[in-house]
Order: sequence, then structure tokens, then C-alpha cells
Amino acid sequence: MDNVAPSPVVEPTNPPDGPSREQLRQQRRNAITIGILVIIVLAIIFTALYLLLNPNTPEAYVARIRDVFIIIMALESLMIGAVLVILIVQLAKLTNLLQNEIKPILNSTNETVSTLRGTTAFISSNLTEPIIKLNEYIAGFVKLLELIRLGQRKPQK
Repeated sequence: MDNVAPSPVVEPTNPPDGPSREQLRQQRRNAITIGILVIIVLAIIFTALYLLLNPNTPEAYVARIRDVFIIIMALESLMIGAVLVILIVQLAKLTNLLQNEIKPILNSTNETVSTLRGTTAFISSNLTEPIIKLNEYIAGFVKLLELIRLGQRKPQK
């Protein structure tokens, strides 16, 4: 006898409507990691402030903490400067996008709208107005025929 393994059932996969379970787990891990880092940084800041404000803290510790804060502030200033440079570059890219890509699209849209206005005016004057006038004449003629018939009596049975 042949030992043939049954083929595995493959369920059709539909494109996910939202994030998958793995993506949700990864987002939760990232959120937890960021939360823990924020708590650690806040704990360090509060400890440093306590040591700075406590009069019993030796001057050497206060000087070291002060120096660390100065270094941290200098690094923060450098980071803010780098972020501002990135922001200016992104703003330049956005301006370029607006001028070179979106403006031509708007111009072609305006041309299309102008052409559509002309087309509707042409159709209105050359097609719809004559049809409306013809309908007016036909309606008037039908009314005239109805009035003429009113003058005649219908034979009674």
C-alpha cells in the first residue's frame, strides 16, 4: 500500500482590514518599552533634583550633577538643531512638490473645467434649447387640438 500523506488544507487568505496580531504585539512592546524608558528618565531627574535641593548633599555630588545637566542640555540643543534642519529640508521638499507637481495638476483641472463649461454651453444652445422649443410647440398644438375637440360634442350612446 502506498502511504500518501494528505495534503494540508490551505485556507484562503484575505487581506487584513487592520493590523495583524503580530503588528499589535510589536506596537504593545514598543509602547511598554517607551513607557519604561520615560519612567526611568523621570526617576533619574527626580533623584537628581532631590540631591541638588537637599542641603546635606556634598558639594562634589552637586557639581557632578550640575555638569551632567549641562551636558544633557547641550546634547538636547544639538538634537533640536538637527531636527530643525530636517524640518527645513522637509518644508523645502513640500514646497517643491506643490510647485512642480500639484500646480500643473490644478492647471490641467482648470483647463478641463473650462472645456466642460464650453461643452455645456454648446449643448445647451444647440441641442437642449431647440428640443425645449419643439416641446413647447408640440404642447401648444396638443392644447389647441384639445380646445378644438371641446367645441365638438361627443356622441352619446
